[in-house]
Amino acid sequence: MKTLLFCVMIFFALLLIYYSILTVAGIYFRQKKQIKKPLKVYPSVAILIPAHNEGIVIHNTLEAMLKLTYPGQLDVYLLDDQSIDNTADIGREFSSLFTNCHYVQVPNGNPKGKSRVLNYGLSITESEYFIVYDADNQPNEDALKLLVEKAVQTPNAAGAIGYVRTINQEKNLLTRMISIEFQVFQLLMQCGRWALFKTGSLPGTNMLLKRSVIEEVGGYDPYALAEDAELTIRITAKDYLLPVVPEAETWEQEPENLKVFIKQRTRWLIGNLYLLEKLFYDPTFWRGKVLYHTGQHLLTYFFFVIMLLFSNVWVVLNLVGVDLPVLTQPLLMIWFLSYMVFSFQVVGSMIFNQNTSAINLLVGMFMYFTYSQLFLILLFRAIYSYSVSRLRGKTIAWDKTKRYKEGQV
Repeated sequence: MKTLLFCVMIFFALLLIYYSILTVAGIYFRQKKQIKKPLKVYPSVAILIPAHNEGIVIHNTLEAMLKLTYPGQLDVYLLDDQSIDNTADIGREFSSLFTNCHYVQVPNGNPKGKSRVLNYGLSITESEYFIVYDADNQPNEDALKLLVEKAVQTPNAAGAIGYVRTINQEKNLLTRMISIEFQVFQLLMQCGRWALFKTGSLPGTNMLLKRSVIEEVGGYDPYALAEDAELTIRITAKDYLLPVVPEAETWEQEPENLKVFIKQRTRWLIGNLYLLEKLFYDPTFWRGKVLYHTGQHLLTYFFFVIMLLFSNVWVVLNLVGVDLPVLTQPLLMIWFLSYMVFSFQVVGSMIFNQNTSAINLLVGMFMYFTYSQLFLILLFRAIYSYSVSRLRGKTIAWDKTKRYKEGQV
């Protein structure tokens, strides 16, 4: 038992060192002055907006897209996937008023979901680049220009990745926690990894891609619920880069109640379980920079879960009075260091997003004991749903995230 416990402690210590290094690298990347060079000629870009019953938000989204300051040819495509609300009415109205705004009725088909809609959007457009925005997004006016400049000026780039911020952060405790989580993820797993390893992960929105690269890798996988993570792997397997541009910001809504949050995150985790299974069948996912993404998935959805379960069981056994090896001081030190690293990440992300406040700091410190522990519950829920669907030979249906009426940025 002592040997097992010692191995767990060593593993946790290595994780802490790794994430500490990522944090420092992310902070260095964010504070480093980025040299912006305008292009002589800006390539054509198509904005693809998958939409299904998005009437409550799509007006503000389309207005934000038309305010983008882009020097090249730019067309906006609202890809309506069989909406039954007023999405079509709003889309047709914008299409009639603006020559570069196009309402597209996507034919009915299976499997349902974002991937199929994007594949259809690619089949009816011809631009050199395309950028995907979710139907609730409001990008800053210079976001697209910054992404295109970085993509064109970075050798062997498949596109570029922007930053995602929360428009309804101050709605309640849950939205604050989600916003902080996104900030930390983007500081570490985007900026930190790009600074150290030159790897980036597509975030699902505010992501620019080169059409020829997507055609080379075979388009979107229509069965992938986490289409961004799955496409990231295939792009990286072809040795293309996905540079990160934190100055290119978009604002999006996050779930405002726990039920919607659980449904959204379960879908994300099911998508990542699908990808994890896919990794074991394709040897190209275990070479070069792809190995880093593969290792990250194994670390997150296998090793980390085992360690988290171990620590939770250890605490419960101690509480019920089970006689366990006495290693109190090392365990307390690991726990204390874990909390310190987490706090460092939270504060660092807030500083660079310029939303440091007493309430945000308090919520951030509180998250470690509450919000962060939800991952285990959500993962087991996703594993159950995915396993049942696989055994029954059924395709897991796409689940749309609920939208809320909000103002503009």
